[in-house]
Amino acid sequence: MLRATLAFAYYKLRTRPEFFISGFFLVALSFLVLTPLVEIIRDALTYQSYDLAYRPAAEEGAFTTFHLERVFTGRLSKALFVKPMINSLMIGAGVTVLGVIIGSILAFLLVRTDIAFRPFFGSLVVVPYMMPSWVMALAWLVLFKNDRIGGAEGMVTYFFGIQPPDWISYGIVPIVICLALHYYAFAFLLVSGALMTVDSELEEAGAVAGMARWQRMIRITMPLLLPALGSAVVLTFIRSLGTFGTPALLGLPVRFFTLSTQIFNSLNARNSGDGFVLALVLVVMAAAFIYANTRIVGVRKSFVTLTGKGFRQRPIPLGAWRWPLTVLVGLFIASTIFLPMILLLWESLVFTPGDYSFNNMTTYFWIGSGGEIDLAHGEAGLFINDRFLSALWNSVRLGFSAAGVNGLLGLLVGYAIVRTRGTAMSRGLESIAFAPYIFPSIALGAIYIGMFSTSYGPIPALYGTFFLLILITVVKNLPFTSRTGIAAMHQIDKSLEEAARAQGIGWFRRMSKIIVPLSTSGIMAGMLLTFITAMRELSLIILLVTPSTQVLAGLIFGFNDQDQTQHAAAATLVLVLIVIAVNILVRRVFGAASLMGLRQT
Repeated sequence: MLRATLAFAYYKLRTRPEFFISGFFLVALSFLVLTPLVEIIRDALTYQSYDLAYRPAAEEGAFTTFHLERVFTGRLSKALFVKPMINSLMIGAGVTVLGVIIGSILAFLLVRTDIAFRPFFGSLVVVPYMMPSWVMALAWLVLFKNDRIGGAEGMVTYFFGIQPPDWISYGIVPIVICLALHYYAFAFLLVSGALMTVDSELEEAGAVAGMARWQRMIRITMPLLLPALGSAVVLTFIRSLGTFGTPALLGLPVRFFTLSTQIFNSLNARNSGDGFVLALVLVVMAAAFIYANTRIVGVRKSFVTLTGKGFRQRPIPLGAWRWPLTVLVGLFIASTIFLPMILLLWESLVFTPGDYSFNNMTTYFWIGSGGEIDLAHGEAGLFINDRFLSALWNSVRLGFSAAGVNGLLGLLVGYAIVRTRGTAMSRGLESIAFAPYIFPSIALGAIYIGMFSTSYGPIPALYGTFFLLILITVVKNLPFTSRTGIAAMHQIDKSLEEAARAQGIGWFRRMSKIIVPLSTSGIMAGMLLTFITAMRELSLIILLVTPSTQVLAGLIFGFNDQDQTQHAAAATLVLVLIVIAVNILVRRVFGAASLMGLRQT
């Protein structure tokens, strides 16, 4: 009987390996996604070692609501939860409104009008998303830093003799502006994709019926864009809610805390229970907004825009506004891409902070030998700086390692989901693969600290290892790579694989000769997105890096925290140039399909 069972299992493995792949990933991802969530809930509801200072009679590991009471109703609740919560909501709302407006206007101009240089602008407008979100924050400090809080003055004070008020230099206003100039790319990609499917004949029919242009926009075009706008709102809000870098750089100097920066402070102060409770708040909020968006989009009336009839899209003539709007779009792109880079380059060449004259320029912070204690804490220039070179190597190998693993993982997960479509296993695997999306990056980092700081069964403690950085980067990006894998597999007819199987070709050869070559663009899109995220991500890894596993993003944050602004600016330039260079290389080798894959995610 056992032999027959094993023989049948072996036969199924050879003929329908997708079921075994699905089962394996379902178990593995459940452990990597669901188990950490259970662990963080357990830690939030039990006494930790540091709690004994407040409750001497308590027993470590015993059940308690101490952390819930401390965060939500205790005397420190206002500082721990209420103010950070309000600040986070205000930032999320501000970034969402401003980012969606900017992205939607750019999408309309570059897709539906005859504005000049549309292809050129269209390729540049998403570049700010490839850059770290905190690059704009560093550039903002170069311009508007004041000597009351930031130490050395910024360019506005130096050139114009005006001290910017604190609310311009730090706090909610610059945070919202800087994040909006990064996350507008979500609205641009989603709305531009929706606009490309709107037939111009619909609007022309409205014109024939006597509608004015604004009426056609409101009554015809806008309803067709609602699903894309809804997704853009939710995506922008969730991302801005959990981001860490920009609120830390522009908020912490004036003690302006958000949920993400408060989590960071709590865990750094070894108040892990409080930090885990706040992380759960972020997770619940993200899940609630995703669910609300799904319900809204799912129950609204749908409109068909692609039919079997001819499809036409005629650009709207801008007339006398064509060149003024072209100049405005060009200036906007220049201010979000080139101006921050110029400002950071200038800052990296300043010898004495706050003096932006050409006589004060130096290459010391790039190639200086270091050793002078009163200058940059004795740090050598980047190109001969061991800390920088180590962090650069860690970032590059993290990016390529996570990208390679995620490309393969996304394809296999997509293969398993599509080939077992209609089964409970397929639905479960798709849900688990998407689950990391609801975890804000700082919250997922907190969860992984709670799980991997000690051994877990046969799995040793991973905290402080480079493997943990790869693991969390892969898990966080799995929703995107699995989506690209699913999209790629939907485009490959199952009959191709069945024909090969009928000829006796094994599964590994079918994958290498048929599936992988036909899925190249999808695989590369997922890998490119993972690489970009791994190189620029600060929120995800800030709680996990150690001196031996430090990466560029963490090192830059440390440089800025120590007022080594020249080193921070120079290192940021190197990071951005690497990300852009890899993106250009991938596009040249694999074509624009890789970028289109990013658009689909």
